[in-house]
Amino acid sequence: MTTPPQGTTSTPKTPPAATWGAYWRLMRFDRPIGSLLLLWPTWLALLLAGGGRPSLKNALVFTAGVVVMRAAGCVMNDIADRDFDPHVERTRGRPLASGELGLRQAVSLFLVLMAIAFLLVLLTNALTVKLALVGAALASGYPFFKRFTHVPQVVLGIAFGWGIPMAFAAETAAVPVIAWWLLAVNTVWSVVYDTQYAMVDREDDRKAGIKSTAILFGRHDRLLIGLLQLVFLGLMAYIGLTAGRGGWYFSGLAVAAGLSAYQQYLMRDRELAACFRAFLNNNYLGLALFLGLFLDYALS
Repeated sequence: MTTPPQGTTSTPKTPPAATWGAYWRLMRFDRPIGSLLLLWPTWLALLLAGGGRPSLKNALVFTAGVVVMRAAGCVMNDIADRDFDPHVERTRGRPLASGELGLRQAVSLFLVLMAIAFLLVLLTNALTVKLALVGAALASGYPFFKRFTHVPQVVLGIAFGWGIPMAFAAETAAVPVIAWWLLAVNTVWSVVYDTQYAMVDREDDRKAGIKSTAILFGRHDRLLIGLLQLVFLGLMAYIGLTAGRGGWYFSGLAVAAGLSAYQQYLMRDRELAACFRAFLNNNYLGLALFLGLFLDYALS
């Protein structure tokens, strides 16, 4: 393992404004795409669990909770990767990697965020609180899976989607089978978009000894991503049929299928910037699915 950059564990000598900016970037609040990719499946779960009309309290709690937990996950990710990030072009400017913030400050921020998330979940019910403990472990442990498995994206998908069973628990005090199917769908989708993301860093990750599905898939990456996209769309269709949804839902699913095909087009030459655009395009895919389900409940 490489030696951390000098200054990563010392108190940064930056002015207060720059320090707050570093905390902001450490939580990735300057890059909201990650929060959105967590919010779409959580909102889908709330709609399904609430029959199209989830409680306002749960909608607010889960929206805030997703944002806070995503921030906590990003902080823990940078804590875990602080020895690797300085050697990757895209990540060497992160606050911990550059020495702008120290390890103690990052750990303190992580604990504060986890405390806020715990206070939020206390506004729900006992089953949701129990599930939240599992979610906290997943969010904290995910970054370390990159050390010994090429499929950390599977763990990421479960961690990112754990708000799904929690949403059902908060709305219905139970976790029905459809919630676990939706979690499985989200896991497949997470592998798709995080592999696209990892394709950008594939060569740097290989040199640094970080494992990913992009490295595992190799020259078959586009084919395997395409197969996973088909599984994802098929499972979303199954969920729609199981939930008795109608035309608006499947119209949203059709748009999602078109966006999946567009992502394949973007990745056709494996050009790094284009692969990153394919990753970002998943935000619109999630939006299409959410709007399809929302309109289906609202207009049917």
